[in-house]
Amino acid sequence: MRRVLCSLLFVMCVFFAHAANVDSLLNVMTHKEKVRLVIGGGWGSLFSGFNIPFCGKQQVPGAAGVTHAIKRLGIPSVVMADGPAGVRIKPRQHGKTAYATAFPVGCCLASSWDVGLMEEVGGALGEEAAAYGVDILLSPGMNIMRSPLCGRNYEYYSEDPLLTGKLAAGMVRGIQGKGVGTSVKHFACNNQETGRMHNDSQVDSLTLFNIYFKPFEIVIRESNPWTVMSSYNLLNGERTQESRWLLTDVLRRRWHYEGAVISDWTFRRRTRRQIEAGNNLMMPGDVLQRMDLKKAFKENADGENMLDTCVKRVLQLVEKVQRAREERRWREPRLEEHAVLARRAAAESFVLLCNEGNTLPLSPDVRIALFGASSYDMVIGGTGSGHVNAAYKVNLSDVIGNSVGERLKSEYRRWAKGNKHRNKAAGFGFMQKYLGRGALKEMPLKREWIREALDSADIALVTVGRQAGEGRDRERSDFSLTGEERDMLCAVSDEAHLRGKKMVVVLNVSGVIETMSWRSLADAVLLVWCPGQEGGNAVMDVLTGAVNPSGRLTMTWPMRLEDLPSTRNFGDEDVTRYEERDSVGYRAYFDSERIPAYEFGYGLSYTAFSEETLTDGSVLVRNTGRMAGRHVVMWMKNRCLSSFRKTRLLQPGEEEVLRE
Repeated sequence: MRRVLCSLLFVMCVFFAHAANVDSLLNVMTHKEKVRLVIGGGWGSLFSGFNIPFCGKQQVPGAAGVTHAIKRLGIPSVVMADGPAGVRIKPRQHGKTAYATAFPVGCCLASSWDVGLMEEVGGALGEEAAAYGVDILLSPGMNIMRSPLCGRNYEYYSEDPLLTGKLAAGMVRGIQGKGVGTSVKHFACNNQETGRMHNDSQVDSLTLFNIYFKPFEIVIRESNPWTVMSSYNLLNGERTQESRWLLTDVLRRRWHYEGAVISDWTFRRRTRRQIEAGNNLMMPGDVLQRMDLKKAFKENADGENMLDTCVKRVLQLVEKVQRAREERRWREPRLEEHAVLARRAAAESFVLLCNEGNTLPLSPDVRIALFGASSYDMVIGGTGSGHVNAAYKVNLSDVIGNSVGERLKSEYRRWAKGNKHRNKAAGFGFMQKYLGRGALKEMPLKREWIREALDSADIALVTVGRQAGEGRDRERSDFSLTGEERDMLCAVSDEAHLRGKKMVVVLNVSGVIETMSWRSLADAVLLVWCPGQEGGNAVMDVLTGAVNPSGRLTMTWPMRLEDLPSTRNFGDEDVTRYEERDSVGYRAYFDSERIPAYEFGYGLSYTAFSEETLTDGSVLVRNTGRMAGRHVVMWMKNRCLSSFRKTRLLQPGEEEVLRE
């Protein structure tokens, strides 16, 4: 007995000393302990409508999940939380209010085309997660934007696999550089929310590897994420969480991935098949799954070996977490500093779509008549797992010092207050509170309010708002303007132009919308996506020219949804056939007479740049305009993106050489 106790003590000491002999620890674990380690600790307080506690004490209330601690062996639990645009935990942490920075959403950040910026924002996310005791952020989301209607496109980066992979790798490096792991998701082909628990994505092999697998391969090669999250859906008739071909043959043998694979959060599945496929950790976990494994693998040598493989992966993950915890330096989130970063990151990511007659930038003393519900109640982020408890948000109405039309402002504030919970979704707990709400309900405008405001204004500014989120795809009607939005744009444009004044439209949206039917009404259009808590400030930074717009579209904006072949096979409940093969996004326009409303990589600037290709293939970029700015260079091979770079801030006349 003494010898066994001494052996256990030695293994525990070695584990905590970070020279862990995982095999030795594995040898002294009981079958029951192994089973507990690969099954998560339960739902916890993720859903407010349930009262199912985590195993043991909730270290971080509201975290998405934890692993089981094995006290006998000194194995701590691992805490996981959502966080694609900010750490999502319960707003009250042990009697104190817990705020996190709401950064711009993924599709916004990606529009910067700036890998360094992604890494910087990732570092801030990692710091805040560490400060709150979170060990793994369940991000980034990096599924391909197959269709504009996907409800979670706001979390994702691009329709292009190389751009997605490079930007996501930067985010992973930033987060993990602060001692917090990531879980890149959702592997693979989780490209719609409709039927996501059971939908079968049917995709040919060439398309899988060239389009939908490529971002994950890049991230694994360039940033080595601590975990990969397997998706809910089926892939070619087999559940991804039960596919040994996907999780072992492709992920491990072909790409040499050595981290842990965790399941997406789900109710009970066929746990034995998940283990056999290469899912190392079943999240969030429940008692029925533990019972399944105890029965399935007990006295089964092959099953026990597979279980041991999973246990070993989880132990290696726990060892990384334990080492990182001791090296962390962040005890309180640096919210003020990160708010500055959120503002800068948003402004660097906005895309100028239209600027007729140099309408923008605006002069500092311009008098603005402000229209649109999201001017007064800005959509700063997505919903569901993307929700963040920010300390505040900055609306456009908060920061426009020279806004005019007192009656108009008063009516909008009354409208915003009365419609605070507009379009509340049916459901329970988490999903009821955070499901996407689509187009914001617009206030009916009286012509006298518009005239009164414009008579004392120099320019009209109109916002169009959209919000999307987890659990629901966008309706096709959400792609187009609502009747109220169209009436607002037409009325404001008519009255403004009648007075010889211009109209600027700000698109505060979570995804692509139709523009062809109305963009001629506007003199300038600025796409700001869902820009995070500092959104109002960032928008004014760009509108006034304090920041020169340098964002570029990471996805094609079609004239009509029908112009994208994927539209024919999107949103089916049970089976989605990827019949368009690799004709995704801009690839769908090859050899086609169709043209997009705005092409992939599109974005205007207040200044001008020239590009000169040098003999070695590098590109000399020169700022030939009158303002400082940044510029993106895209290298295309076989008509597909092969590389990209973004310059530093170049002053007028300054130049920089960019290499692939």
